[in-house]
Amino acid sequence: MKVIRYFLLAFIIIVIDQTSKMLVFNNMYLHEEINVLGNWFRIHYLLNPGMAFGIRWENEFGKLALTFFRIIAMFGISWYLVYMARKEMHAGFLWCMALILGGAVGNVIDSIFYGVLLGNAPADAPTAWFHGQVIDMLYFPIFEFVWPEWVPFVGGSYFEFFSPVFNIADSSIFMGVLIILVMQKRFFPQHNVPEQESASGSESDQSVVQPEESVATALPTEEQKPDA
Repeated sequence: MKVIRYFLLAFIIIVIDQTSKMLVFNNMYLHEEINVLGNWFRIHYLLNPGMAFGIRWENEFGKLALTFFRIIAMFGISWYLVYMARKEMHAGFLWCMALILGGAVGNVIDSIFYGVLLGNAPADAPTAWFHGQVIDMLYFPIFEFVWPEWVPFVGGSYFEFFSPVFNIADSSIFMGVLIILVMQKRFFPQHNVPEQESASGSESDQSVVQPEESVATALPTEEQKPDA
């Protein structure tokens, strides 16, 4: 079954994501930073109790709701991938869905199990289950500067691009969504069909009407009929 290859990609993403997180957990201490390529690509060990790219929930209910939302989304994406594969959707779209699925499962594993297996649940969490913190490590502070004092509202403040710290799972989800947005005209060509059909339909109607008009004009009128 062709859909298996898409789930295989998702599985590879999960393995890479979890391997990178375990390497960071076992070989770095929290907030440790390693420069990989100069100052603009670093490995920075962080724990994220919230969403992707460092976005956080500020209350207990939000964290629990996020975990269950991730679980529902994981099964929903899996079903949708199978459904669209059976409809013979564009392969590029299905590969992107596999990227999104792999990233979603990668972060679901962190949220469900890391609080128990790695003991990284927040101290105020009512239970370690479903409260695991996601391990983030990819940090790309491409450039940084201090705004001049004369700039309104932000003068004198520090600015860094790109400041969020994320992981392989986040990257996989982001790339899948981005490619779908950029390639949507190729992935969903049927959206342009109605306009083409309507245009071709109007032309065919005209071609049908024209012979009738030509026949009508070819018939003699009452005035043109010869006297009997």
